[in-house]
Amino acid sequence: MLSLVADSSCDLPQEIIDRYGIRLVPLKIMIGGKEYTEGVDLSAEEFVREMNAADELPKTSQPSPEDFSRVFEELSAGDNEVLCLTISSKLSGTYQSASLGKEILASPKVTVFDTLAGSLGHGLQIIKAAEMAVKGFSVAKIVEELKRYRERMNILILLDTLENIVKGGRLSRFKGSLAEILNIKMLLEGIDGEVRLVDKVRGRKRFLWHVLELIGKRLNGSRNLAFGITHVNNLGDVEFLAQEIKKRYYPKGIIVNNMGATMGTYAGNGGIIISF
Repeated sequence: MLSLVADSSCDLPQEIIDRYGIRLVPLKIMIGGKEYTEGVDLSAEEFVREMNAADELPKTSQPSPEDFSRVFEELSAGDNEVLCLTISSKLSGTYQSASLGKEILASPKVTVFDTLAGSLGHGLQIIKAAEMAVKGFSVAKIVEELKRYRERMNILILLDTLENIVKGGRLSRFKGSLAEILNIKMLLEGIDGEVRLVDKVRGRKRFLWHVLELIGKRLNGSRNLAFGITHVNNLGDVEFLAQEIKKRYYPKGIIVNNMGATMGTYAGNGGIIISF
């Protein structure tokens, strides 16, 4: 039997977590001097309100190695194996914590995998692993396929506001205000676990059409791929994007969910992450 573990940044809907019996180890979020546990005592709606009201950018902290080791010990009882998939090691120290948790337990039955992704880029890899586990594939075969899947994955990050970039000190308040006045939207992408700028587009509608065209270029005629879309308080744009993706690109399916606090801190209010 194989048990799957993930951290809370994967943004999977609860129905999928329940279906595959995925065990989540939560990250912590500090907002306005108060600490919350992601997915436990802070809902997506509460996070948006708290984040927008705070003067400083929320701070995230990874689970401790002991948090992971306790879960690994519980799930690896008997002949059970454990596969843990984490947020990108280049975005968080969670992968390192999980790896140390494995060392604490000193069990060969635990495998830790770096998804080099966040939100549903992370979550889609968990689903891939879960589907293969149900079919009886070994951990080695699952990891082999995950590496290929990870290399093929596209992750597009749509920033509706630059407020969090300003709060985080990566952009001056003057430049951030100028971008807001000019209605400039920023498109980033996840490459090898890191984030880089793709483009800047003026105007919301032009921005969304630009993203849809870029998805078509990335797909290059491919169909029947799984998509994951998460958002921070921006269901309207997500529904538009999902409808257009279905109409143009014939996906296998589209999972839509609220973005949790870990990734929402990066994306900011109105932010969207599209993974496929």
